[in-house]
Amino acid sequence: MRHRIAGRKLSRPTAHRMSMLRTMVTDLLKHEMVQTTEAKAREIRPLAEKMITRGKKGTLHERRLAAAFLTDQNVLKKVFEELGPRFESRTGGYTRMVKLGQRKGDAAPMAIVELLPSEIDDKTESETGS
Repeated sequence: MRHRIAGRKLSRPTAHRMSMLRTMVTDLLKHEMVQTTEAKAREIRPLAEKMITRGKKGTLHERRLAAAFLTDQNVLKKVFEELGPRFESRTGGYTRMVKLGQRKGDAAPMAIVELLPSEIDDKTESETGS
């Protein structure tokens, strides 16, 4: 029984799974959108949100923890210089998961995980009437 066991194994050994999740979170933060299976999407969302929260705090300790997880230094810079200030007014929920249906080859349920736009951008768009 799997009572009180969090997370999914995704049919991979631990090292492979962690490497894959780190790479997917890095890609999500880099491109602000990633298309993957629903199970992987559900696993990377909390990890990505933790990285953005670290970017909001902005301390040296948080930067070092984020650097230990992310695989690209340019993405680390983006998290602390762009994404942290962008989501400063939000208390969480920086990502959105949109279900796409089934993949053609193996009928795996697919989803898109994307970062939400800035609330400041939303307000300016509603004021201009776009």
